[in-house]
Amino acid sequence: MPEYLTPEALERLKRELEKLKTVTRQEIAERLETAKALGDLSENAEYQEAKEAQSLVEANIQELEEIVREAVVITKPAHAKAVQIGSTIEVESSHGRETFTIVGSEEADPLVGKISNESPMGQAFLGREAGDTVAIKTPGGEERYRILKIR
Repeated sequence: MPEYLTPEALERLKRELEKLKTVTRQEIAERLETAKALGDLSENAEYQEAKEAQSLVEANIQELEEIVREAVVITKPAHAKAVQIGSTIEVESSHGRETFTIVGSEEADPLVGKISNESPMGQAFLGREAGDTVAIKTPGGEERYRILKIR
């Protein structure tokens, strides 16, 4: 399944991946060499910890490489009539006016108004137009959002 990312998020992930492949790998290699110098590897806690760290870093590298490889870059929709990934919407609900941006799951941060296209809320907004009212089930019951503006 592709991961939807803004150009900024894709660049951030590429920088993180590059750091893991260069700096972090080198740091772990140095830890392994230092631990090997301590002698018997079967009872060497430093060596075991470094090997575990190496395994975690390699798994993280593989995961980031896959995300970067499969990424679909979100571009800001120009004059979109319907909500889509990358849209910023202004809505009104019982909580008042709120602004949300529909992003991929990797970038979702509900506390700053970035909601995932895969979340129930994000899915409910996708394809809807300004003026539509969307009912979303929440833990506290059903909440209605009226879409005021799509940017």
